Amino acid sequence: MTTRKQVISPFHGEHDHSLCQKDALKSAIIECEKQGLRLTTIRRQVLEIIWAQHNPIGAYDVLEKLQESGHKPAPPTAYRALDFLVSAKLVHRVESLNAYIGCPSPNAKHQCQFYICSECGHVAEVNNPDVSAAISAGAQDLGFTGQQSVIEVHGLCKDCGQNAP
Repeated sequence: MTTRKQVISPFHGEHDHSLCQKDALKSAIIECEKQGLRLTTIRRQVLEIIWAQHNPIGAYDVLEKLQESGHKPAPPTAYRALDFLVSAKLVHRVESLNAYIGCPSPNAKHQCQFYICSECGHVAEVNNPDVSAAISAGAQDLGFTGQQSVIEVHGLCKDCGQNAP
């Protein structure tokens, strides 16, 4: 039985990024209310910076953008905001890039599979329940209790692959 997978990708055709930014912020506000969490001004600004693009962004780049907007936060402030956003499942940490990207479905329980274009830097998030089930089954076979699993696949997106020599 094949289950439905959710694909969130800048790789597919026309994309209205401003719409997904608005949806992400609205979703974050709702999710924080549901979880009883405070989306403070600085946390919201960090979330907006992350959602300003589809490419992952590093913590120091977030800090730089905060400073450009008139704030002078110390690095721990940015890191605390990022830690909060990750723990609230509003953003994901892309481990191999040491960077962060917005989560388009924070209210969903999912195990992420990221497809990262080595050329343009775009990242597509795929939530394939079949992959998640296979990982869970493997862990169960080992008597292992997984706490977090993220799959990151590096390669070329369709556009970059077509333009490659």
